[in-house]
Order: sequence, then structure tokens, then C-alpha cells
Amino acid sequence: MKKILTLTFGLLSAVAFAQKNGAITESMLQQIRQQNPPTATDRALRNALAANGINDLTKRADKAAVDGNFTYRVPSNGVTDQQSSGRCWLFTGLNVMRARMIKDYKLGEFTLSHSFLSFYDQLEKSNLFLQCVIDYAKEPIDSRQNTWLFEHPLSDGGTFSGVQDLVMKYGVVPAEVFPESYNANNTSKMAEIISLKLRQYGLELRDMVSKGKSATDLQKRKTTMLGEVYHILQICLGTPVEKFVWTLRTADGKAVSTGEYTPKQFYQEFVGKDLKNDYVMLMNDPTRPYYKLYAVDLDRHTYDGRNWTYINLPMNEIKAMAVKSLKDTTMMYMSCDVGKFLDKKTGVLDIENYDYASLFNTTFPMNKAERIQTHASASSHAMTLMAVGLDATGKTTKWMVENSWGPAYGHKGHLIMTDKWLDEYLFRLVVDKKYVDAKTLDILNQKPTLLPAWDPLFQAEQ
Repeated sequence: MKKILTLTFGLLSAVAFAQKNGAITESMLQQIRQQNPPTATDRALRNALAANGINDLTKRADKAAVDGNFTYRVPSNGVTDQQSSGRCWLFTGLNVMRARMIKDYKLGEFTLSHSFLSFYDQLEKSNLFLQCVIDYAKEPIDSRQNTWLFEHPLSDGGTFSGVQDLVMKYGVVPAEVFPESYNANNTSKMAEIISLKLRQYGLELRDMVSKGKSATDLQKRKTTMLGEVYHILQICLGTPVEKFVWTLRTADGKAVSTGEYTPKQFYQEFVGKDLKNDYVMLMNDPTRPYYKLYAVDLDRHTYDGRNWTYINLPMNEIKAMAVKSLKDTTMMYMSCDVGKFLDKKTGVLDIENYDYASLFNTTFPMNKAERIQTHASASSHAMTLMAVGLDATGKTTKWMVENSWGPAYGHKGHLIMTDKWLDEYLFRLVVDKKYVDAKTLDILNQKPTLLPAWDPLFQAEQ
């Protein structure tokens, strides 16, 4: 009897499964299997893929190499390495500044401290999270806003808006004054520990709000919480300097001057740009109307800072401004979807690097807008745009960036990208306003359209 009941139940389950609309039925599975029966070529490819990666088999052997000669190239000295951290945005922003310092003061290899600003970045993001928890404490914890907050209490990723707010608030220091350390270069465990504390504190603050605690009590408790975060950061990264002595030396080692500086004084004397007002952030997002101003909610590093705000423009206009900047020996912050069609050995980004379609006998027809809408592509890495190649007619053909993956990666620490690749996978470029036309600058007077923090284009955020 037990066997009969079991068999009956199994048959009923099978019938129910087969009748479920949209499920893979036995007949459908047979159709799937018969659609592309294995061929001798397929078997050969399977054998090859058993011992090789897909990129190894799809790399185009008939494609001409892209050389490292450029029409306009901004000089640099020394390639940085972010190692196992998500601080490409910070390395890129500081690389733009140090390039100008090297040129203006005839320095040798010189680097600004990433760890110094990383410390304050993590502290400010902790405050941003805790204060937003207070702001949204009366909403259910599973609301869309609170879900996003507790999913993202802290990260070391970011955008140029973080460079703007942090540098103008805290200044900068040379790398030798506040050097890198293991946990600055390997941030995952530190971030995990601080995130756990922040989530704990977030629940406590919500409880305080539900019990009617005053704003004064909430701020007092939040300050104590931030003191704990500061303590963890001190142990992991060291205590940020408040004053230091530094000697300016030329590339040949000659001492020019020695002075005592605070980080903000150092920035004002040796860089001096008004980061919040001298630059415009451009975006190429074909899913939305061009010539409009957009901002991303909570896409900032400090509670009192600005959300990431950008002008959406066609690629040809963005590239024209980039060429103007490079002609004037000025590097730029840019971000892109760096993993697409990257040849790691040569450091070349080219949409013709790999022929996936031929390997699998299929097509991949989505355009840039469709890839954004389906989460197939978004900005994932920031780098420093430093060179452009032009043909005889002045048309752009290739570009080069200074990367932050160390001097041994790619093309001597740089990546080279074809113009077609840039069209498809560049998302953001930050340009000094003096290279931007008046019509584009006028768009900054618009009231920005506010996008949610979970917008698909900003999930990989860099």
C-alpha cells in the first residue's frame, strides 16, 4: 500500500509539474535538446574549452595591434597600485592632481596619500549611513529606502563627487607623510567589521527614534558611535596627521623649500583648484534624454556633500571636450565598464578583441542603452584619461588611461582603448569648465532630475 501511495503521489506531482504554465516540460526539454545537436566542430570546441578559457579561444588572431603612439599625451611619472581595494575613484582623482603638481613644480616621481583620504572617506560614509538611518527611521525597515541603506552601509568605492567633498574638507598630504598599509590596500575585512557595527548601530538608532528620543540625544549617541568607528580606523590605518613638515624637491633631488603645513594648507598651496566649482561632470547615458541635468540620490560620500550630479551628453560632444583638455596637457577623471573586451596581457580595450559570436554560433546585438537597461553594463572602474590619437582629418582613433593596477599591468601600467570601445563603454568624464562650451555649462542651471540610489546605471558605482 505504501508503495502504491508513493507511486500515485509521484505521478500526480509529475502531472502537476508538466501542467505548470511556463515550466520546462519533458517535451520542451526534448525540443531544446534537438534544436542544436552537437556537431564535430562543437565536440572539438568542447575539447579545447576543457583546458582553455573562452577568451583564449575567441581572441582575434587577424586583428592588427594597437600601438602606444598618441597625438597628444599628458606626461606622468609613476603608476600607482590600489591593490585589493575599491579606491580607483580616489586614485584617479589624486592622479589628476599630482600630474599637475609634477608639471608645475618639476617634481620627480610623486604621489599624494590615498590612505589619508580613505580614512576620512570611511568615517564620512559611516556618518552618512547613521544619519540617513535617523532620517528614515519612521519608515518600515523593509521599505525600499531602508533596504538599500542596510544593504549598503559602507564601501570603499565612489565617484569624483567624493574626491571633491573630501579634498575640500580635509585637504591632502604627500604619500610619505601618511603611507599605505596592509589594510588600506586590502580593505574587505576592515569594511566587513565596520559594516557590522554600523548595522548594529542602525538598529539602535531606529529603536531610539521609536521611543521618542530627542534630536539632541540621537546626535549625542551617533557621535559616540562614530568615535568607535574612528577607533577601528585608527587601528587599521593609523591616525591622520594634522600638521607635518615637507620639503619640496625637484626631479634631480634639489631642495626648493621646506615648510610646515596642515593638509588643507598643503592643498591650497600646491594644488589650489576649487574642486566643487571648477569642474563639470559629464555622462553618456543613452537611456535618458540628452542635454539634461541628473543627480543620484545618496550618491555622495559626506552627509553635507553633494549628490553625484551630471550633464547627459552624446559621446561626440564628450570626446570633443576631452580632446581640448588633452591638447592643453590636462588629465581627466573618467570611468567605464573596464571588464568588457579587455586583453589583460596587452592592456588593450577593443570591441574586436574577442569573437564570442563565432565560437557559440550566435549573436549579441544589444546596444549601449539596452545593456544599461538590462544591467549588462555599467560604470565599474575609474581611471585617468591622459592621451588621445587623431587621424589625418583630426578624428579620434584611440585613447590611453593611466590605471591604478600597478606598473606591470597592461601597457606599462596603462590601458589603451579604441575609439569604438570608448563609445560603447565610457560612462563618465570630469572636465575642467574652461574646456566646456557655454551652452553645455548653461545646463547646470537646470533643476536636476533626481534618480534613486538603486538606478541600474549606478549599481557598480565608480
